[in-house]
Amino acid sequence: MAAILLVTDSPELEEELASTLDADEHTLYAVSEGRAVRAAAAEIQPDVVLLDSQIGSMGGIAVCIDLRLEADAGRLEQTRIILLLDRRADVFTAKRSGADGYLVKPLNSLMVANAVETVLDGNLFLDNSYQPLDSSYEVREASTLVADGK
Repeated sequence: MAAILLVTDSPELEEELASTLDADEHTLYAVSEGRAVRAAAAEIQPDVVLLDSQIGSMGGIAVCIDLRLEADAGRLEQTRIILLLDRRADVFTAKRSGADGYLVKPLNSLMVANAVETVLDGNLFLDNSYQPLDSSYEVREASTLVADGK
């Protein structure tokens, strides 16, 4: 059974994730402030931390970096982290924060469950759902136009 620490100040998101993650397979703990995450992580020692990007006094990306720095310093155990992003523009920073995965809202229950299982298995989960399925045609077409001097 995996322990999951959910960090959000949104009761709706907490309820959605609680209904998404199977209670028979996971134990869900919740924290609503970024400043409380370090102490909660030390006490609970979660297998996965789900971090909302917009939380109270300390954003999810800052919390992710803080947890990574604390683990690198030996003050916390390493834990898997999934960021729950509000917008595509946050992906750039999320990739550099040390997170093991990210999802761009609106969330899809199947993707959330898949992301949790993927990072529990030791792999990265990167949400590419907002990207076009195949943009190679447009790139080739633009390159051809430039090469032809158009």
